[in-house]
Amino acid sequence: MQAIILAAGMGKRLGDLTKDNTKCMIKVHSRTLIERMLTQLTAENIARIIIVIGYKGENLKKFIGNTFQGKPILYVENNIYDKTNNIYSLYLAREYLMEDETILLESDLIFSGQIIKKLLKNPYPNLTVVAKYQSWMDGTVVTLDEDDNILNFIPKKAFKFSEKDIYYKTVNIYKFSVDFSSNKYVPFLEAYSKALGNNEYYEQVLRVISLLDKPELKGMPVANEKWYEIDDEQDLNNAEALFASEDEAYALYGKRYGGYWRFPQTTDFCYLVNPYFPDERMKEEMSSNFDILLTEYPSGMGVNAQLAARFANVYPNQIAVGNGAAELISAYIRLNSVKTGVILPTFEEYPNRLALANKVAFIPANGDFSYTAADLMVFFHEKDIKQLFIINPDNPSGNLIREAELLKLIIWTKEKGITLLVDESFIDFADSNKRFTLFNKDYLYDNPQLVVVKSISKSYGVPGLRLGFMASGNIELINKIKKEVSIWNINSFAEFFMQIFTKYQDIYEQACLNFVNERNRFFSLLETISFLRIIPSSANYFLCEITKKYSAKELSGQLLYSYNILIKDCSNKAAFHSMPYIRIAIRNEKDNNQLIKALRQLDK
Repeated sequence: MQAIILAAGMGKRLGDLTKDNTKCMIKVHSRTLIERMLTQLTAENIARIIIVIGYKGENLKKFIGNTFQGKPILYVENNIYDKTNNIYSLYLAREYLMEDETILLESDLIFSGQIIKKLLKNPYPNLTVVAKYQSWMDGTVVTLDEDDNILNFIPKKAFKFSEKDIYYKTVNIYKFSVDFSSNKYVPFLEAYSKALGNNEYYEQVLRVISLLDKPELKGMPVANEKWYEIDDEQDLNNAEALFASEDEAYALYGKRYGGYWRFPQTTDFCYLVNPYFPDERMKEEMSSNFDILLTEYPSGMGVNAQLAARFANVYPNQIAVGNGAAELISAYIRLNSVKTGVILPTFEEYPNRLALANKVAFIPANGDFSYTAADLMVFFHEKDIKQLFIINPDNPSGNLIREAELLKLIIWTKEKGITLLVDESFIDFADSNKRFTLFNKDYLYDNPQLVVVKSISKSYGVPGLRLGFMASGNIELINKIKKEVSIWNINSFAEFFMQIFTKYQDIYEQACLNFVNERNRFFSLLETISFLRIIPSSANYFLCEITKKYSAKELSGQLLYSYNILIKDCSNKAAFHSMPYIRIAIRNEKDNNQLIKALRQLDK
């Protein structure tokens, strides 16, 4: 068995990173792609490795030499690399291709060594490594039958997004037998090159072969094995996160603040959304209007305030719409930079926006970080604060101040001349007998010191829309907020969501009930993990204390590195003082069972 690596390309999209070296010499975590690939190949006792070089080829030859870990390295030169595509590079190596069983690879890949092991272990002689198509992928895709026979190679120009669910992306790793190379691939390669020229791709030859009666070529789907094709700097950044060490992985993922759809292997128990809404019908309605929503401007703040007012049961002049609640929080604090009471730990968007001199923090004196309205009134009674921020239920503790208590706190703040900001982004996840809202036109009118915030992203399961509300009976304040943000601060998709939501109100209510049932089930399962103490929650997450065996960093790192599960390490957050606390989002039954399975393995 031999390997042929195609490494002649210029890698222009990588900019300065390939100014002086070929693409396979870029580094992921201080190690070049070519070194990683050669190490994986030689570990499987590949007899020899042929590298087709072109752009900066002499640099690569000097860097690798003629042997690698005792295995011979041969070079084939493509001197017209700037005028040809990879079909010509492979054409130049065709004689080698017919001499031995071959693993064919492109040099801009980073992948798990398990892929090579599975490829060699698979008894079928002619294989194309493929992965289920995901939105971040680009290039040639294939379709398979029920026996993994390749039915067709589909180039980019023939790609149909309506059929994406049946597509598999070629990973650009292949295994060919001598017979296949000699009697099928090389003859077709030669004929194709002569007929259509050298500015083509070798997959086109495979496409022609796949149309024969007996193509003798199968796909080998990968499941959880990691791989990435690096064409530009964003690809490199993604690969750095995907192939980080256990110690580095969590920090690199955390810096991204989302966008985890680029890593479909990863299950996100860190960010907080509703797993049961929107339903398929609502998503279908959104999708059916995609074209017009993409190509038309959204309305301005005036119209969107009317939509939000209907959504939230307030008057239009009482509500401002934000590009996520975070935009409104930022605008509010810019306008109200005064001495402020906060509860720690909490959602850090609030305290982090405040100047240190204006921050007065209450920290509950118990391991559950629970508190009541009475606790807050006692603590802040003599603190001379001008405003008080509360998240209810709180994040990350899940602590809920019940309605009767909160109403007492509202009266107290009114008597003391304190503005009370209540963020109820998670209130819809509370048990039905504890659920309430302060979005009430009459109540806001009677209590102008009250400001209410809600992130639609979280409870309605649409974080990609970036939608949030802020309401108050203080009309002057709301007008200032509206002027503080852009007139077109939300997009047409978010506006359309507000427009159609009322049709799905009953479905949403049922989704919240379904969620509570799953939270109760998940809580019972988490309680079986011996190293965790689970704190009851009224939100869509659990704050958990790690009582033994692991630190928060160790557990979050192991779950991500070994199981592709992302949780929140809270130990470095305010008020935790490095204590071993984590936060686990509550997802659907399937995903929650996946986490329980991983935790049980770590509990052995």
